[in-house]
Amino acid sequence: MASASTAKAPIRERITTELKEFVVIAIYLGICFTALAYLKAAILQAHDIAFAPFGFAAAKALICAKFVLVGRMFGLGERFKSLPLIWPTLHKSFAFLILLLVLNAIEEIVVGVIHHRTIADSIAGIGGGTLDQLMATSVVALLILIPFFAFRALGEVVGEENLVRVFFYQRHTVDKA
Repeated sequence: MASASTAKAPIRERITTELKEFVVIAIYLGICFTALAYLKAAILQAHDIAFAPFGFAAAKALICAKFVLVGRMFGLGERFKSLPLIWPTLHKSFAFLILLLVLNAIEEIVVGVIHHRTIADSIAGIGGGTLDQLMATSVVALLILIPFFAFRALGEVVGEENLVRVFFYQRHTVDKA
């Protein structure tokens, strides 16, 4: 989350912070999208259908990470901060889901225009091509966004450094004698 102090930080520091944030988001989305691609490939392979979109999963993770940073830059989903963490988490997750759906639709249209396809043909393939596949894709995307924004909301409350320390550093236990 860009704060007032981040906005006044030197440009090099802001670029470094944004780049680190981009990498973290891209890695998280890359892991999630690759797991989904692997699941889809395994299901299709059981039906003797070849499917290996792992490069696509990585590219989509990078694109979506940039979309998340753009949404954050505009303060998307920054409501309900005084309520229990579940509400800002869900609000932000739904807001970013809509942003990702809209920006991915625009991306598909632009790619379609480049490849001389009609807008209708480009939009038809979004989310898998059918309304059921789009709904399923949207639910899965929401389930990916909720833990991401829950982790971020918790970091805002307890401090990002404290949260990282709790999750990623060895805890010291006290012996009960």
